Amino acid sequence: MVEATETDGLVQQAAASSVASLFLMHARIYPDRPALVEGDRRLSYREVGRRVAALAGWLRRHGVGQGDRVAILSENRLEYLELFLAAASIGAIVACQNWRLAAPELAHCLAMVEPRAILVSPRHADRLAAVAALPTVLTYGADYDAVVSAPGVISPSVALDPESPLLILYTSGTTGLPKGAVISHRAEIARNMVLRAEFGIAAEDAFVAWSPLYHMGAAEFSLGTLMSGGTVFVVDGFDVARLIEIVATERIGWLLLMPGMVGRFAAALKQSAVTVKGVKVCGVMADLVPPAEIAEVTTLLNAPYANTFGATETGCPPCSSNLIPVGVSPTRLSKQQSPFCEVRLVDAEDRELPDGRPGELCMRGPTLFSGYWRAPETNAEDFRGGWFHMGDVFVRNPDGTLDFVDRVKYLIKSGGESIYPAEIERVLLQDKRVADAAVVRRRDSKWGEVPVAFVARHDEALTEEELRGRCREQLAGFKQPKEIHFIPFDAFPRSASGKIQRHELEQRLREP
Repeated sequence: MVEATETDGLVQQAAASSVASLFLMHARIYPDRPALVEGDRRLSYREVGRRVAALAGWLRRHGVGQGDRVAILSENRLEYLELFLAAASIGAIVACQNWRLAAPELAHCLAMVEPRAILVSPRHADRLAAVAALPTVLTYGADYDAVVSAPGVISPSVALDPESPLLILYTSGTTGLPKGAVISHRAEIARNMVLRAEFGIAAEDAFVAWSPLYHMGAAEFSLGTLMSGGTVFVVDGFDVARLIEIVATERIGWLLLMPGMVGRFAAALKQSAVTVKGVKVCGVMADLVPPAEIAEVTTLLNAPYANTFGATETGCPPCSSNLIPVGVSPTRLSKQQSPFCEVRLVDAEDRELPDGRPGELCMRGPTLFSGYWRAPETNAEDFRGGWFHMGDVFVRNPDGTLDFVDRVKYLIKSGGESIYPAEIERVLLQDKRVADAAVVRRRDSKWGEVPVAFVARHDEALTEEELRGRCREQLAGFKQPKEIHFIPFDAFPRSASGKIQRHELEQRLREP
């Protein structure tokens, strides 16, 4: 056993790089290299470093210190990433608010993290003001520009434990309210290294942040690019024309394309007849994309498709080592385990299962998140035995690949968004005229899956439009049930314990 010495702290400090310190290193080495591009706006690493230092100073002056939360409610814009870096440099935590949420959901997410300050874009300022009593608010525009234009020099980041949290990204909750997944500096650095190692993405490869920055994809890969010295192109949503312009002029590492958007992008790219400069990898969530669309888009981009299975909580692992070759219309979507994590498949008693037996996937490794914010009971359950239980059932094949079977916790994946049925059922059941309700998934050619509700009524006068109005008031647009079917209470299929059998309701949707 190695004895502890007074130098142990120095040894640990030498290994404690942070997201901010890695970015600032590139600002010193490559000050003139482009860091952030948004439309005609183009900022170098030197310029971003100075603006970040000024913003960090503003946060400190308004009482934000290490471990404090700063919320942001904004569409994609380069200032979003400046906040990430400013918070990282002082040890603060950014809570990324989903602007698609309904007012009650947004109020819940803000109350959960108790932010010291909030940054908001003019587009969403009125919504923010309507949901809660607010702390210090900085609005993008003239006020923000005055803050980041203040004279000063690039300042070093504070020394941080790599386990210090950086982001809180919200995920859907099984009880119907979002949970906050805490992502540390350690996890962000490890996720960046794993991505580059598995996909062969170079330090100078650019990234296009078009999907919402409140989600893992755009947020993490943007930070990874800035930690590596590359350029992030910030795009306000799925702007097909802008994406085509970028792929024609820039070398891209991973071009994210969500289910429901792959076919649209491929059609527009084909019509444009542009020459793609270079894309290493494209796509995400292959299971929810028609195979023919995968073949077409990979051919047009001359880039393989990412056949991964990860989560906000895990990053791209545990299943991130499989690429669908260019031009292939896959008939099998088996996943390959990442070499940078450990995986077990277990039964309900957490006993490890042999090949060929379906079990819940449990993972441990350096890309894992740090638990859910202020949710000790959930964390105790999900991290039992020192492994993170993902809630997804897989089967391991004899060749070591993994096949997805189902979700332990029934989840609907719609256009890149996660929806738990309980979120919608909670709203439906608030109406006293509803006797029972169940929400299931239906395959959809555009979004992959969409929610459909089955409702039993106490009062037959209750209408579908009344329930839709309640859902519109309390739920984000992507969570709205696409269909509402009224059925008798006794028509709900139930198990011996009384639980509604969702798979049987799904089968009814498939019947002619």
